[in-house]
Amino acid sequence: MMIPLIVSTFIHLVFIFVAVNCEKDSIYDILKAHGLPMGLLPKGISRFDIDDTGRFEVHLDQACNAKFESQLHFDTNVSGTLSYGQIGALSGIAAQELFLWFPVKGIGVDVPSSGLIYFDVGVVVKQLPLSMFETPKDCMAVGDFESGDSIPDDDLLAESIAKSQSAKLGHELDQGSLGGTICRKVGKSSCALVQSV
Repeated sequence: MMIPLIVSTFIHLVFIFVAVNCEKDSIYDILKAHGLPMGLLPKGISRFDIDDTGRFEVHLDQACNAKFESQLHFDTNVSGTLSYGQIGALSGIAAQELFLWFPVKGIGVDVPSSGLIYFDVGVVVKQLPLSMFETPKDCMAVGDFESGDSIPDDDLLAESIAKSQSAKLGHELDQGSLGGTICRKVGKSSCALVQSV
């Protein structure tokens, strides 16, 4: 009579042990297993899915921004394709540089590690210290990210940079700091020559 009770208890304990240890890895563990730092994604992930090809989707309760060297914006859904040392076909993350938001298209690290991480925003690749991404950051909730604030493709990026350079030139003309000429602002957008240096 005592032996069946012991066997039954043992089977229950084994079942509980297996159930606890067979829980799904966290997305942070999966990043680490793929040679990437856990801090690439912020705290607050409500759920995630990943398939056999490495295609993943992460769900946040709300869109948010995290501060690294610059701001990173995370949409409520972030997706991409995970392989060792890199994430490709990335969507749902944007990086702020100056006053512009650029969609991050890919992230990678050197194997073996150089201590750097690379963010591909289409026309440039920004490198940052890998140590900045060791642990998941707190992410400050923001409203819906307005699509007009981001640069959806390379053509619009070029147009945005051209406008920015044009505005800078206009500002320099207004401030008198272009080509050794000192200007005094006259009206809204004209400059009267005061002195040539």
